[in-house]
Amino acid sequence: MKCIVRCAAIVILAVLFAPLFFKRRLLPWNISCLCAHTVRAETHDMSAVPLLVLWAWQRPEDLRFLDPTRAGVAFLAGTVRLGPKGMSYGPRMQPLQVARETRLVAVVRIETSAEAALDHETAKRVASEISGAGRLPGVVALQVDFDATASERAFYRELLVELRQQLPASMPISITALSSWCIGDRWMTGLPIDEAVPMLFRMGVGQAEVTNWIRSGHDFREAACRTSLGVSLDERWSKLPRGRRLYAFSPSPWTERCLQKLVGEVEAWR
Repeated sequence: MKCIVRCAAIVILAVLFAPLFFKRRLLPWNISCLCAHTVRAETHDMSAVPLLVLWAWQRPEDLRFLDPTRAGVAFLAGTVRLGPKGMSYGPRMQPLQVARETRLVAVVRIETSAEAALDHETAKRVASEISGAGRLPGVVALQVDFDATASERAFYRELLVELRQQLPASMPISITALSSWCIGDRWMTGLPIDEAVPMLFRMGVGQAEVTNWIRSGHDFREAACRTSLGVSLDERWSKLPRGRRLYAFSPSPWTERCLQKLVGEVEAWR
């Protein structure tokens, strides 16, 4: 049964990603048949990822208007759910269209519920699912999206260590990071990651503290958080640190007009 489910997931991904790499809509029965112009870093750093990256979440997105030399796409590749009955993995179910040469970051979301078994065996299985997303055509980096609570941090660290061991040396690891992790909570020190993206939207509790911290001209204390930023089009910032890779989320499907708005705000920060 597991084999059938896994094969079905591969076929679904092949169907969804076929428009990315073929001029016509063809159905490749073997995902290894997909061909793409792929850019890889020789070592696991973030140099292959553009300085502007648009997040494409679980909805249909047509991003063929992007200039592949200037922007990339971080797309939700799948969601891992951990609960009392074990682990399940749901692959992306919405179409994504990008220009052929677009550099892609595969994002895997992790969600947990009460009584989930967060042990070593689970960490290995989750790492295996995430590493599989890194083998999709055009992917130059992996990003893990997990709002780990204090009690889940040891598991998250073990998971990332396992993931680093399973991935080829050329594949960098990015994670999304609660802003509190970056300014006062030093638990990320020593994680085998290449980037932690401070999430500067939907912050909830602690938003005022983070906002005042940044507006006062302070930088993030955690070194991994000082190379990138995560923002949303519907939450404006008058001032942000310069020279960072920018990941941007849009609450509605991306359009050229949305992109122009984003670029205008970035210019205003400078």
